[in-house]
Amino acid sequence: MTEARLARRRLLLAAPAMLLAGGACAAPARALTVYKTPWCGCCTGWIDHMRRAGFKADVVELEDLAPVRERHGVPFALSSCHTALVGTYVVEGHVPAPDVERLLRERPKALGILAPGMPLGSPGMETPRGDKEPYNTLLLLDRSGRTAVFARHE
Repeated sequence: MTEARLARRRLLLAAPAMLLAGGACAAPARALTVYKTPWCGCCTGWIDHMRRAGFKADVVELEDLAPVRERHGVPFALSSCHTALVGTYVVEGHVPAPDVERLLRERPKALGILAPGMPLGSPGMETPRGDKEPYNTLLLLDRSGRTAVFARHE
């Protein structure tokens, strides 16, 4: 057997093991810590949305989220019903998973992203009739509360 054929045979025999090893080394689920109040149902809907998108969500229930928001630079005027942390970013409110994925992929210089209030039709705020209102996901640029539109949702 020629040296080239022997090398090709070794590679073909090793391929299944390399595929298995690659699967074992796959990236773990993206970790997300969600702070919510014990009585909020729409937060649970958002957490389910994020888990379906491949995030591993650890939930911390608190009576008051203001200290968490203050610690991470989220102004009261831009707050929602839950606050999450992913990587070095804060995620406030009903932000769609694709926006969080984009944030982690692009890694902009910012504190995080926000969906202020509780927009109808956003993840966790769905209605039986499918009603939706347009809203923006905002990039929180700094602790002064400066924002820029990150994504538009119709």
